[in-house]
Amino acid sequence: MSRTKWVVIGVSSVIAIAHVGALGHLMKRQPLEKGVAQVPTINIPQGPYTSYTITADKDGYKIEYKANDPKVMESQRSLNSDKTRKGFLGGGTETRQEYRRDQYTMDGTRNIGGGATDAEGKSVKDVECLIAAAGVRSQGAMAGTAISTGVLVPAVMNIPYVGWLAAGWATLLGKQVGESVGSQIGSVFNDC
Repeated sequence: MSRTKWVVIGVSSVIAIAHVGALGHLMKRQPLEKGVAQVPTINIPQGPYTSYTITADKDGYKIEYKANDPKVMESQRSLNSDKTRKGFLGGGTETRQEYRRDQYTMDGTRNIGGGATDAEGKSVKDVECLIAAAGVRSQGAMAGTAISTGVLVPAVMNIPYVGWLAAGWATLLGKQVGESVGSQIGSVFNDC
């Protein structure tokens, strides 16, 4: 054999033995330290409202992490009032008891009802508010158009050269104002 073949065979043998050694080192099982398996180090971010639980067994480990725990906080208020009024026309008593319990999130948003959410994360109250807002916006737009057509359009129609254009603008303005006013009134009445 020629000298080049021996060099190639020698270098190939060294590389093959190194690969087998590296694979053996990587596949070697971690030794138990005093009967406890080595657990990987995991740096879990911690804050004032975080909580986590780590469960490990022979099959692996499981981490349950909550970044904002407690998610809902509560406040309770109560008022008891017992007044006895004696006046010009006689006496009377007044007894009043009021109890309020609110749930709110960490940023101060008050929970206004139900924990039921749909697939998109919207609560039942959000969906009701959207449906009510759509209805009152359309009603407000019709009312605004009718009012502007009856009041503004005759006034701007007599403007020379651009009266017809100003009448269209007045109708659109009435529609937009009616939508916004209807939306505001609907949110007040529907508690949204």
